[in-house]
Amino acid sequence: MPFRHQGFDTMRRHRQTTTRVPTVHGPVVVRPRARHTMLRTGLLGVAVFGLLAACATGPGSTAGSDRSTGSSGVAQPAATPESTPEQTPTVALTPNVTPDSPVAIDTVVSVKATDGTISSVALTYKDTKSVEQTVQGSISPDAGTWTAESLLEPNTKYSLAMTGLSADGTTHSSTSTFSTQNLSAKQQITARISQNGGTVGVAMPVVVRFDVPVKDKAAFERKMTVTSDPAQPGSWAWYGSSEAHWRPVTYWQPGTKVTVKVDVNSVPAGGGTYGKASVTGGFTVGGSLTMKADLKAHQLYVTIGGKLARTIPISGGKPGMESRSGTKVILEKSPQVIMDSETIGISKDNPDYYRLDVRWAMRETTSGEFLHAAPWSVGSQGVANVSHGCIGMSTANAEWLFAQVKIGDPVTVTGTGRSLERGNGWTDWNVSFDEFKKYSALNAAA
Repeated sequence: MPFRHQGFDTMRRHRQTTTRVPTVHGPVVVRPRARHTMLRTGLLGVAVFGLLAACATGPGSTAGSDRSTGSSGVAQPAATPESTPEQTPTVALTPNVTPDSPVAIDTVVSVKATDGTISSVALTYKDTKSVEQTVQGSISPDAGTWTAESLLEPNTKYSLAMTGLSADGTTHSSTSTFSTQNLSAKQQITARISQNGGTVGVAMPVVVRFDVPVKDKAAFERKMTVTSDPAQPGSWAWYGSSEAHWRPVTYWQPGTKVTVKVDVNSVPAGGGTYGKASVTGGFTVGGSLTMKADLKAHQLYVTIGGKLARTIPISGGKPGMESRSGTKVILEKSPQVIMDSETIGISKDNPDYYRLDVRWAMRETTSGEFLHAAPWSVGSQGVANVSHGCIGMSTANAEWLFAQVKIGDPVTVTGTGRSLERGNGWTDWNVSFDEFKKYSALNAAA
């Protein structure tokens, strides 16, 4: 059955029963029957609603675009437009280096994530042999940053492969490249650990040499570490700008394992120079052997493992060529060596000139003092000092001592008026530890 609204039926009945009112002048009061009151109200409401609807859809109206009408002519509510789903931002991975200009080699490469987290980063390059190398790095606990663990190589092209995760779980990847600054050979400093490997004496210092002078010694020293097992405290000390030593407070404990790391690759050394490469090394401390040479008594006392092992008659430097007093360290050993006085400034036309085939030589100083066999002075050994500065002994005693002594064993010389100069060999034990550590660049910078 067709839908019929009660209001329209009522309106038809109303038109049939309403009394026409003649036109008169002045106010007229029309009092319809009471049963028509609601009908008139309904009619008026329909008329007004229709008028509003007509106004809303009239020419020039903007309201008509937001409403539609049904078959009855009554305006219907406008449809609500569908809302656009909010888009989740895509993670952005931004490195702190760009391909726009050469990157300084002391740059610590990092990658930052925005609107997401970092899943992985691979920083790679090809070395001088075209072998691909990977720079290690770590992601922060919040996965917002990746940071490289080492500095960069000069004259090198790097690639960055980055992967991140957006908040909606979507993975996004990107790549980037950059190149580092060019450096000449004179701008790159190579470090070398003098004693690397082997078993050494209890007085062995860690010795690091550089082929180019280091201007910013404190910067390098911060990157140079010595660890030992068992642990023993100590300090660095510099000898000029090209050599640094480390020693413990007292002699090493026998059996100590020493590890040295000079992590100066790409570290600025001042004056536009940088460390060329990082190096590691170390050594093992052997048994305790110490020597004391009393040149007044003309005797050498050899103590092994805390016990006096042998007393050896000796002869030191004669007047004018005295042996240096102080604590020295055995630098090197050779079963046979040619000693020529010209190497220490005594020419062939000098009465003191010599050229000798020497056996069982143990070097004490860089200036040329040795412990060695001196069969030509046996008559003076234990009695007088007749050498050009070395400490001589019989061939048999020298051979025995040579077999016992290790590089790094100490010999303390007393009884002369000539002192050992700092840096004439490994002179680290010729001063107290408090005096030694004054030569640390970090102490000087403090």
